[in-house]
Amino acid sequence: MLQTADESATAASVARQHTLARPVEISGRGLLLGEPAEVTMQPAPAGHGIVFERVDVSPPVKVPALATNVAKRARRTTLRIGSVSVETVEHCMSALAGLQVDNLLIQINGPELPCGDGSALPFVEPILEAGLEEQDASRRVYTVTEPLLVEDGDAMLAVFPSDEDEFQLIYDLDYGAKSNRIKRQTQAFTSRNGDYRTEVARARTFSLKEEAQALWDRGMCRHLTPKDVLVIGDDGPIDNEYRFDNEPVRHKVLDLVGDLYLVGCQVHGRFVACRSGHDLNRAMALKIMDQMQTTRRRDAVRGGKVLDVRAIQRIMPHRYPMLLVDRVVEIEGDRRAVGVKSVTINEPFFQGHYPGTPIMPGVLIVEAMAQLGGLLMSQKLEHTGKIAVLLSLDKVKLRCPVTPGDQLILEAESVRARARTGTLKCRAFVASRLAAEAQIRFMMVDAESD
Repeated sequence: MLQTADESATAASVARQHTLARPVEISGRGLLLGEPAEVTMQPAPAGHGIVFERVDVSPPVKVPALATNVAKRARRTTLRIGSVSVETVEHCMSALAGLQVDNLLIQINGPELPCGDGSALPFVEPILEAGLEEQDASRRVYTVTEPLLVEDGDAMLAVFPSDEDEFQLIYDLDYGAKSNRIKRQTQAFTSRNGDYRTEVARARTFSLKEEAQALWDRGMCRHLTPKDVLVIGDDGPIDNEYRFDNEPVRHKVLDLVGDLYLVGCQVHGRFVACRSGHDLNRAMALKIMDQMQTTRRRDAVRGGKVLDVRAIQRIMPHRYPMLLVDRVVEIEGDRRAVGVKSVTINEPFFQGHYPGTPIMPGVLIVEAMAQLGGLLMSQKLEHTGKIAVLLSLDKVKLRCPVTPGDQLILEAESVRARARTGTLKCRAFVASRLAAEAQIRFMMVDAESD
């Protein structure tokens, strides 16, 4: 479940959000592209989250550090919005997760974050030097409620609910036929007892000699030599030496900690990984985010109501049988709303719409989403006394049938809001199944007086 730290019954003390006590500057070349970059980490207010900003493009573009913004890249984690990307963020994100930094604006002049020695130390050390500042808000934590699994061939990443209020990880690195150069290694880490700074942050990125050569042949990593990062040959590291006997698996833990922080908050659960890389890490982060949203909707429905049907009727002109929102259970200003429609066999449309196998008409599911969207639009002060009239529908998809006995959970999020018009992203769920989605545009018009 999603909770603030002070809502956890097992928490010994209230965990607060943190940001930097002062700005931090870091510079250097990126790991793969090798282009110089200058980074300034700016303190950010509570609830801001981790956001990257490319300041070398005009206008500057902000990219929230979320798994939904990850672009597919080989051997690294890249964030992207539109055509603007921030390359190789995993080591920085790992440092922020390991040091429990919640809110930060990371301004970068360049396409890729500096790599330093390929570990998280280039970020950990200046952050520790600047110090952290506690903020007047509880830390957001998500506790896994059901097991999740992602697989790709012989690679696997799973998470299970845990009785312990912490992040737990066991990573098994087994390269099979390549084990003559990288022996099978296992590393455990917990957020409560594990010493991230000394046991994880120092582990460097690594590659086999032929992998490094392939990157070199593609014009990548040309600014690096085996003395700068771990390149593993037949007899171990070339022109280098391990910091730990099992440094490769420790670096895999480092990457995983960073990739999972793209969920948007700390995750508590018991993770088990075998040969998991950035692609599987991202797939798991997305699954966790889906579970978070399902849990949030379920908890909102169980929590009661913000607007009952009588309050809804005071805002909207719709009446039975065309009023398709029973109650609103959550409203976040004019940004987001969650509503409920209980679908019963007594609905009048079931009498003629596939009566032998009753299915709720898709157009009415879209209408229900639109009605919740209209209720959300009405929350803006300048929309008082106005009603939302549907202008257009885009990206409409009907995903699964809705039948009698289902509880339709409706969700509307503001995409763009102006004085006279607004665009909303709307979705409808049955339990955790997505039933329908659409992008809906409205116009606000004056309500007719009785």
